[in-house]
Amino acid sequence: MEYDTEIDLSGLNCPLPILKTKATLATMKPGEMLKIIVTNSDSVRELRIYAKQTGSTFQEISEKNDAHVILFKKG
Repeated sequence: MEYDTEIDLSGLNCPLPILKTKATLATMKPGEMLKIIVTNSDSVRELRIYAKQTGSTFQEISEKNDAHVILFKKG
């Protein structure tokens, strides 16, 4: 799946992935896709909650080499 922006948040623990995701999304337009890479599984749960709170959606979640790859569509 295509995306507009990518951020690699590997090695970061909460709340940093949420804060960095929020900052990146602030620069993006509604409907644009953000690829997020995290290694902390708690971050996946927190990002899912954040998506619901902001009207954004998860488009895809996959695991690759102990990392979670999330495609996040800005609402």
